[in-house]
Parts: sequence; C-alpha cells; structure tokens
Amino acid sequence: MTNGPALRRIGAACYAASFASIGLCVGLWLRAKSVDQDERGNAERRALFVGLWPSMFWLIGDTAGRMGDRC
Repeated sequence: MTNGPALRRIGAACYAASFASIGLCVGLWLRAKSVDQDERGNAERRALFVGLWPSMFWLIGDTAGRMGDRC
C-alpha cells in the first residue's frame, strides 16, 4: 500500500494548521483587548481555547509524517 505521500501531505497540512492556529490565537487575543469589559473575559477564554490547538495539530502532523515515511 502506498499511502506514504498522502500521509506526508496530511502531515504538512497539519503543520500549516498549527501555525495558522497560533496566528488565530494572537488575533483573537488582540481583538479581546478592543471589546468592552463585560465581554472581555469571554473573548480571552476564546483566545486561550484556540491557543491549545497548535500542539495538537503539530503532534498529528508529526505522527502522519512518520507514518508516511514508513509506508
């Protein structure tokens, strides 16, 4: 079975998603500074939640890349 190239592409896409989620987190965090005090807590929690995604995407990409090298 030759799933290697497909898995490596999935890995690269997950690495890109990891960097994109870092950018999204920073964008949400900066946006949280512009909302009023009543909504700021919710906006900061949203930014922190998105901030948890990069490591997950990176690990999925790393695993897919390693599995792609095996195939």
